[in-house]
Amino acid sequence: MSKQSSKNKTKGFSKLLNGVEKVGNKLPDPFMLFVYLAVFTILGSWIISLFGVTTTQPGTGEEIPIKSLVSGEGLQYILTSMLENFTGFKPLGLVLAMMLGIGLANKVGLLETAIKSTILKAPKSLITYAVIFVGILGNLASDAAFVIVPPLAAMVFYTLGRHPLAGLAAGFAGVGSGFTANIIIAGTDALLSGISTEVMESLDSNIVVTPVDNWYFMIVSVVVLSITGALITEKIVEPRLGKYEGEGGSELEASTKLEKRGFRNAVLAALGFIALLIIAIAIPGSALRNEEGGMIPSPFLSGIVPIILLFFITIGVAYGVTVKKITSTRDISGFMGEAMKEMSGFIVLIFAAAQFIAYFDWTNIGTWIAVSGANFLGSIEMTGLPVVIGFVLLTAVMNMFIFSGSAQWALEAPIFLKMFYLLDYHPAFIQAAYRIADSSTNIITPMNPYIIIVLAFMKEYDKKAGLGTLIALMLPYAVIFLSVWIVLLLAFALLGIPFGPGVGMYIN
Repeated sequence: MSKQSSKNKTKGFSKLLNGVEKVGNKLPDPFMLFVYLAVFTILGSWIISLFGVTTTQPGTGEEIPIKSLVSGEGLQYILTSMLENFTGFKPLGLVLAMMLGIGLANKVGLLETAIKSTILKAPKSLITYAVIFVGILGNLASDAAFVIVPPLAAMVFYTLGRHPLAGLAAGFAGVGSGFTANIIIAGTDALLSGISTEVMESLDSNIVVTPVDNWYFMIVSVVVLSITGALITEKIVEPRLGKYEGEGGSELEASTKLEKRGFRNAVLAALGFIALLIIAIAIPGSALRNEEGGMIPSPFLSGIVPIILLFFITIGVAYGVTVKKITSTRDISGFMGEAMKEMSGFIVLIFAAAQFIAYFDWTNIGTWIAVSGANFLGSIEMTGLPVVIGFVLLTAVMNMFIFSGSAQWALEAPIFLKMFYLLDYHPAFIQAAYRIADSSTNIITPMNPYIIIVLAFMKEYDKKAGLGTLIALMLPYAVIFLSVWIVLLLAFALLGIPFGPGVGMYIN
């Protein structure tokens, strides 16, 4: 291929992304967009229900109707659930709680000093790889990683004189599209394997899918995706963004002796916090372990957000006291209050988003779309890897409607695990295929509540940025991650590389 041909293709792809951004930014303000989507769901549920559309719940066989919001029952639900939809919206509490701690650490200057004292001293050529890698491993903190990694990555890039939105995109891609991968066993492994095992019990009680059955594949995935994500950032995203000329941040000056001392004390506080946490976990009969003494699942993993909150408060106070920005307890609450003021726009936006997502779930439209798509693929009489790839692509599309990985797997597993079992495919292999599809499109689905948060972070650097800007920014990651992951899946399958201890593509 000639250099000119390569350049033309690059320009063509850039024009495509510019088109996506242009069209996307013509969409209404995000708040109104979710209002319109909620109205569309209300009207759509009414129209679909007129045809008596139903779907069968996989596993239970229960007949589920499409419920109309234009009905007495629907009106009651809209009125009685509005406050609960808002206050009970999981990301709302998670984000606000996290920002209490992160906001404190940021307001006293700890995050800025940490960047100057650590990441900025690392080889610049490795920064992008490090951001993607940390983002992928961030799923250990569950959804909290969506709040922590992208804004910090943007700060790192800005400080280095690079475009902050490229850093934000890299961080979001690592956390979102790489969510299911890790180098150690995480809660996702336990949750999905538990669903798989339960489904398989009805067919073959001898087949058990364990949390380590996708481990080898996910370890390799971390390395491959870190490299892929860095190349996408440096070869596609950054060149398209160009030089940053906004006023979203300030230049970082060299750390003073007092700041260095504060950072040292914050590190000591962090080590002390971690040491106490390890001791609390290690003691016999620890309340942070499950009844069997294990960690997956456990109260520790369930309480990871409060633990991270306390961690940031601890190191923030240690730094703030040292640099004399915190001289009384009033200062702590004051800095937290300042951080919350900056979240006001997000809170308003969440109110509308929470209503739409709740309506979509209550009407069963999402379940109907997912099950219908799954049944369609299941009706195609194909064998071999092409049908597995078809399953991957269908799952990637279905993820645009159902963001929860466990909820979507609970819908798909009873259909596809059974179908592929009859073709002798190992359920852990099919589970791995599901995971790469479900993870890749996390960053472009409007059903991802954290996409709103990332958009809010983006507006700090580009006031004119809209949903189209964000989708255009993240689309290369979603498409290329999925493509590379499919190739990796096929490589493991065709070369006979185990996906986990003793797990191959086939049962026998």
